[in-house]
Amino acid sequence: MSSNEVIPELIFISKILVSIFAVLGLSYVAENVSPKVAGLLSGFPLGSAIALFYIGLEMDIEFAAQSATFTLAGFSASLVLAYCYYHASRWLEKGDKYTRWQICSMSALMSISGFLIVAYVLNLSRLSLTASFMITLASICLFAFLFRHIDDTRVDTKVALTFRVSLLRALAAASIVLLITGIAKTVGTGWAGVLSSFPITLFPFLIIIHLSYGAASVHSVIKHYPYGLGALMIYTLSVSFVYPVLGLWLGTLLSFLFATVYLLLLLMLQLAGNCFRKLG
Repeated sequence: MSSNEVIPELIFISKILVSIFAVLGLSYVAENVSPKVAGLLSGFPLGSAIALFYIGLEMDIEFAAQSATFTLAGFSASLVLAYCYYHASRWLEKGDKYTRWQICSMSALMSISGFLIVAYVLNLSRLSLTASFMITLASICLFAFLFRHIDDTRVDTKVALTFRVSLLRALAAASIVLLITGIAKTVGTGWAGVLSSFPITLFPFLIIIHLSYGAASVHSVIKHYPYGLGALMIYTLSVSFVYPVLGLWLGTLLSFLFATVYLLLLLMLQLAGNCFRKLG
């Protein structure tokens, strides 16, 4: 078997494995730490980083760097997705008319619809990097304000991690990654970038947490998602600048470093805030 045949196969397998570990890792944090921390880590550049990395690997660095501008704008669409999921699940739970599975399914459809509508508008707008940054920054502030009244919850009774649950988590994330990276060349940098902003790891994670623990735990994750999204903004900004200069591997490493520093500072600030509230 030639190298040309082996490399695409290895890329395909690595996409699946990386996606699986990302979703399972978030689920582990939610079950063993808290949905709050999982919500913050959902903003860590996992899904979008996976998509942009493989776009750069399979096509070229310039294509990935240009796509990053649209990815940055697309994070506002991801926030709309979270907002739609929150309100749909909250509204559907009233009156006990639907089962948890029905609530989860309808909430998922409504949230995806919200994402695609905003993504379509953003793709038509052809925004600059500065405009993309400002729109997403404003969106983070807006949705953080809108989610401020959501109660924090903790997973007290853990659901056994069955093979079916693990398989669902894995297939959902891997399928989204394969779809986005597979159509990137066909749809161009605009749609490739906007679709890369889809919360690849967060979305299947929300569904699993909803089915396993109910809407309250999902809402707690959503509440803290806007704060963690700052890490994705930093990562994507870095990619747009450093990919053409440093290349794919070093550029990815440096961008992850910047995003990690942001999240560590954010977690430290939140811990300090909790300490002050307890002392007060």
